[in-house]
Amino acid sequence: MRTFTSMKKTILFLFILVFFGASAQELKGDLKTVSNIMSAQTLAWNNADINGFMDYYWKSDSLKFIGSKGVTYGWQKTLDNYIKNYPDKEAMGILKFTIIESVQLSKASIYVIGKWELKKDVSAGGHFTLLWKKINNKWVIVSDHTS
Repeated sequence: MRTFTSMKKTILFLFILVFFGASAQELKGDLKTVSNIMSAQTLAWNNADINGFMDYYWKSDSLKFIGSKGVTYGWQKTLDNYIKNYPDKEAMGILKFTIIESVQLSKASIYVIGKWELKKDVSAGGHFTLLWKKINNKWVIVSDHTS
C-alpha cells in the first residue's frame, strides 16, 4: 500500500512539474513574441509605414495613448495624430527601441518599460510604458504612455 501511495505522489509531482514547466515556457514565449512584434514595429516605422506600425495597437475606441498633450482615446485618433506629426519619411527619422523591463502579468497581459530614440535632423527620445493584451489570440498594445 505504501508503494502505491508513493507512486501516486511521484506521478502527481511529475504532472505538476510538466504542467508548470510548460506554462513557464509559454510565458517566456509570449515575452519573446512581444519583443519580436516591437522589432517589426521598428522596421515598419523605419520604412515610413505608419499603418504597419499601428497594426500592433488595439483597433478599438478604448485604446489609450498618453503623451505630452494628454490622453488620446481610440485607434483612429492615435493613427491620425501620428500621420499629422510624422507626415513623411524625413519627419519619421530612424526609430530605435530599447526594452528596459518586460513583465508578464498574466497569460493575457504584458507590461513593457523602455526607451525610444528617433534619429533625424533634430533627434528626440524618451521613455515608454506599454500594456500589451492578448485579444483574439493576437498581442496588441492597449495602453501606451510615451514621454
